[in-house]
Amino acid sequence: MKGLERLGQWTAGVFLVALCSVAKAEDVPAKQLFGHATHAAALVPEPIGYYSKGCLAGAQALPADGPHWQAMRPSRNRNWGHPALISFLERFASAGAQASGWPGLLIGDMAQPRGGPMLTGHASHQLGLDADIWFRPMPVERMTPSERDKLSSVSLVRADRLDIEHGTWTPAHAAVLQAAASDAAVQRIFVNPAIKKALCASEKGAAWLRKIRPEYGHDYHFHVRLHCPPGATLCEAQDPTPEGDGCDASLDWWFTQEALHPKPALPPAPLTLAKLPPACVAVLNAGMEKRRP
Repeated sequence: MKGLERLGQWTAGVFLVALCSVAKAEDVPAKQLFGHATHAAALVPEPIGYYSKGCLAGAQALPADGPHWQAMRPSRNRNWGHPALISFLERFASAGAQASGWPGLLIGDMAQPRGGPMLTGHASHQLGLDADIWFRPMPVERMTPSERDKLSSVSLVRADRLDIEHGTWTPAHAAVLQAAASDAAVQRIFVNPAIKKALCASEKGAAWLRKIRPEYGHDYHFHVRLHCPPGATLCEAQDPTPEGDGCDASLDWWFTQEALHPKPALPPAPLTLAKLPPACVAVLNAGMEKRRP
C-alpha cells in the first residue's frame, strides 16, 4: 500500500492536537509536541520525511536487555525505532560483540515514541532510523535503570581534536565499526574526524570505510543511520556517500582552524509542525480520539 493511501486511513476519525485549543498547532515548536509523547502511534510502521525533519508512525521499543546489548538512558524514553532499526540492532549487537570480543554493546539514543524533533540534543534521530552506539563495551552484569542513567561512555579523541586518544582506542573499536558498516541496511556512520583519520591510517582502501563519515562530536559514540526501508514511500533518502574510502583531501579540512574552531552561529529557529510533512499531524493525533470527553 502506498504511503499516501495509508495516510488516508490514518486520518480517519482523528481530531486536532490538544494544543490547538490554546495556540495554532502549526506555530508550536514541534519538539514540544513530539517530545512529550509517551507511547507510539498505533499505525502502520512508516518513517515520514527526512532524518532531521520528520516523524515516525508505528514505532517499536527496543527491549532494555538482549543477548548482546543493554539500552542506556531509560529515563529519556528514546529507545524507539522503525522495525527495520530494531531488527538491525538485534543482529548487529551479536555481530559487533563477536567482531570486537566485547560481551555486547551499549545502545544510546534512538528515537522518541513518535519520532520527530527532540526536546534536547539531536537534530536528527527523527525517523526511527538512527541509533547511537557507545564506544564502551557492555559490562557482563546487567545494570539497573539508575545505573544506566548515570554511567558515562569514554572518549576516544585527544583533547586537541587532532588525533585519537591512544589510551582508550583499541582494535576492538575498529572491529565494531567495520561490523556495523558491513551491514547492507546501513547508509552511513558518523564518527569524530580523528576516528576516521585513525581508521584511514590502519584500514585505508577498505570498501567499508566509505560509510564512515566524519562529523562534529561523536567522541563517545558512533551514530548509525539506516537507509529508508523498502516500500517506505514517505521516507526521504539521504544522498549516497561519496565514492572512495574518504581518506582524501576532504578529510584534511576537518583538521583546519576553520573546522576545529568554527565561528559561533545563532541556533536555527525551532521546527514547527507546519514545517514537518503533513502526515506528521496524523502521527500526533493517532489514538487521541480515545481521550474525547
